[in-house]
Amino acid sequence: MFVVAVANSKGGCGKTTIATHLAARFARQGFVTTLLDLDRQGAAIEWVRRRSERLPEIRALSAEADDFTVPRGSPYVVIDVPAGPRRKELDAVIKAADLLVVPVQASLFDQDGTRYFLELAAECKQVRKGRMPIALVANRVRAKAVGNAQFESFLAGLGHPVVTRLSDSPHYPNAARTGVTLFDQPEARVRARLAEWSPLLAMVNEVITSDRA
Repeated sequence: MFVVAVANSKGGCGKTTIATHLAARFARQGFVTTLLDLDRQGAAIEWVRRRSERLPEIRALSAEADDFTVPRGSPYVVIDVPAGPRRKELDAVIKAADLLVVPVQASLFDQDGTRYFLELAAECKQVRKGRMPIALVANRVRAKAVGNAQFESFLAGLGHPVVTRLSDSPHYPNAARTGVTLFDQPEARVRARLAEWSPLLAMVNEVITSDRA
């Protein structure tokens, strides 16, 4: 079993978008995949309900952030962690996960929230001892946005790899409305955006390989 958690203290940074995309990617590869939604708002659960039965199935489960167990029977589990997790909740998530994916946007509010989150995560034993790989994902990046240089400087100082940068694109909200992802669409339509996911998927495979070695 491989468990990836998508988390950050800051709300609205794209956690559910990334969690649903990872789950859809695993399902499209033919794996039984479970999306575990710890957010009381249940956005990931609602997204799965909108998903067509013709698409690869994703099992959706909801649970409380302070009282959950990783479901058995799925080779892949994606955990959508709510904003502002407390230390105890984050510790439980990190203990359950094989990889922690942290989306971050360019705004100063997002930067402050991400810095706080990583400081909180650093207190957890697995992170402190270097046993939890952390993948930063710069999200909703605009190529010519004012402040990009400052954002890149901020990312460089976080001490964890920025695995990829996902462009700010209407493909994401449009897909979410119907329970699909870029991975469920014709490749020719979204090829440039799919290429941005390749480094993150490569890291997933790297972590899986190292866990099995």
